[in-house]
Amino acid sequence: MSPLDGMGNGIKNPTGFDIDKSIPPLDGKIIIVTGGNAGIGKETILQLSKHNPQKIYLAARSKAKYDAAMEDVRSKVSDAKVDFLEMDLTSFASIKTAAEQVIADNDRLDILVNNAGIMGAPAGTTKEGYESHIGVNHMGHALFTRLLLPLLLKTAEQPNSDVRIVTVSSAGQMLAPSKGIIFENIKSDGKGTHPFVLYGTSKLANIIHARQIAKRYPQILAVSIHPGRVQTTLLDEYTKGGGFMARFQQVYDWAIGVLSVEKGAWSQIWAATWKREDVKNGAYYTPVGAEGKIVPKGMDDALADQLWDWQEKEFK
Repeated sequence: MSPLDGMGNGIKNPTGFDIDKSIPPLDGKIIIVTGGNAGIGKETILQLSKHNPQKIYLAARSKAKYDAAMEDVRSKVSDAKVDFLEMDLTSFASIKTAAEQVIADNDRLDILVNNAGIMGAPAGTTKEGYESHIGVNHMGHALFTRLLLPLLLKTAEQPNSDVRIVTVSSAGQMLAPSKGIIFENIKSDGKGTHPFVLYGTSKLANIIHARQIAKRYPQILAVSIHPGRVQTTLLDEYTKGGGFMARFQQVYDWAIGVLSVEKGAWSQIWAATWKREDVKNGAYYTPVGAEGKIVPKGMDDALADQLWDWQEKEFK
């Protein structure tokens, strides 16, 4: 087993997950999917909508993105119960407003899918001054999760509850620096550091955070997943200029194969719905439902506690 597991197109699927047969009824459940307007986020909403959840929130930056996504979703699931949740992961104020809306409007929250993310973005920061990749991919989701924890924990106290947090990480965890997370660089614009290293750092942080949630709140099932190399727009920013990286990406994709968006969503759908007793709390999974190897720094409890304590100070 290697951190590279799942990087290519080889779906192992040891549990026999079947997108058409394996998802149980979701009656009464309230679900949030961040970045649900496109790619595997939208596909996740589409597939979960087929199983009668009480409500799914599609979290995105604009109503226009929601409207465009829902035109597609409702063309396939006409009665999909999906509400818009405005949220910009680059802004703590926006994240807090979104969480407050969810808490005000609901007495439960069953599944949180932290799906949104960026990769290969140019040097820059979020509104609070975090490097863009870790700011969006980790800090934004960590704050959103923190704010929703009281509602998630309240739901976990209910009879027959099954509360889950699924965080989309990546085999890109292996691109993080040897120290794992360099805290003094988090509040910077990332200049001088390769975008893939910045991305890898954020994906490692996702894995660490899922493990910490599982450790601190065992009544919640919290896992991270790698969806596989999926044909989405995630790399568009990095390759749009053409040149070597665009050509390299074409060759790389040809060599390993690329998953369709439909199959790329399977891992997070599996993690959100598969039999709870078969899913290991805090684990990292590759396609589909195969436990993956975490790089050594991702298993470092001292680093995990340091990240948790550091971000708690940032959030206060």
